[in-house]
Amino acid sequence: MVSERGLQVLRAIVQDYVETREPVGSKTIVERHAFGVSAATIRNDMAQLEDEELIAAPHTSSGRVPTDKGYRVFVDHLSQLRPLSTAQRTAISTFLEGATDLDDVLARTVRALTTLTGQVAIVQYPSFAQAHVSHVELVALEGGRMLVILVTDTGRVSQRMTQLRTGYEADDLTRLRDRVAALVTGRSVRQGAQAVAGEFVALDVERHDDLLASAVLRVVAEELEEFRQDKLVMAGTANLARREQDFRSSIYPLLEAIEEQVTLLRLMSEMVADDEGLSVSIGRENEAFGLAEASVLAGDYDPATHARVGVLGPTRMDYATNLAAVRTVAHYVGRLLEDDERSR
Repeated sequence: MVSERGLQVLRAIVQDYVETREPVGSKTIVERHAFGVSAATIRNDMAQLEDEELIAAPHTSSGRVPTDKGYRVFVDHLSQLRPLSTAQRTAISTFLEGATDLDDVLARTVRALTTLTGQVAIVQYPSFAQAHVSHVELVALEGGRMLVILVTDTGRVSQRMTQLRTGYEADDLTRLRDRVAALVTGRSVRQGAQAVAGEFVALDVERHDDLLASAVLRVVAEELEEFRQDKLVMAGTANLARREQDFRSSIYPLLEAIEEQVTLLRLMSEMVADDEGLSVSIGRENEAFGLAEASVLAGDYDPATHARVGVLGPTRMDYATNLAAVRTVAHYVGRLLEDDERSR
């Protein structure tokens, strides 16, 4: 059982190691922190922390560094997160201001978070499995191309071009738009996808209208399927390379997880949030996901779908500051999306 002073010594070791990247000794703690006890007493506290496997000596006769378990105890005993500065809050609101749709909001979100933390920023799309298609639009372009636009009631917008296989008149375009709208508008993404699949099977490409519809329905089907897939947006991957010295082995497993997304989606979905919607997974806690040298900090911005925004980086990171940034950004994004929903 670690004493209260032992926890304070652990906090000092974590803070100093994060700041300096150098192992921390008892003399340094006495000089930098006002404990009011001798270096010998601090050494006894450090010995207890080492017995509890909360700190370790990376080299013989060196100072001590936090272990993954030590970081976990440190995070669990954070009494409060210091608020972000006015300048940092202004930077967040400036990044998010003027976003045009959900895709834009989330792209701006990760740019803001990676700028604030210097870590890889991650944001999940809300689950669209139960979203409903609210609008369909077809826009004629030059060269026999057409822009297919789908909008859901959750703010997701899809815009994709397709090449048509036959010419058409204005009346053909109107009929085609009405036909697609009848299949998907007001239906959930899942129901719409099923309706389009049924319509596609019944097409007779010998008929002009069905030949015209085939390319558009194929695009609609693919976009609705995309809506149903869990998806991440990320920024700041280059920060991993800049912090490569903080990883004992290769950073390639992290780069592969970022590239494939499936691993990170699974990890973020399994992280347990506290009362503030914040969750932290540290080092070896991520071993099952091949990310034993990384930490992930996340905050819920859409509690209904457990959609999260967060950061990924080495276990040696400023947890208090990064958690405060994640919490604040999640709050801003959630409020922005709520305001957008009320304005519909």
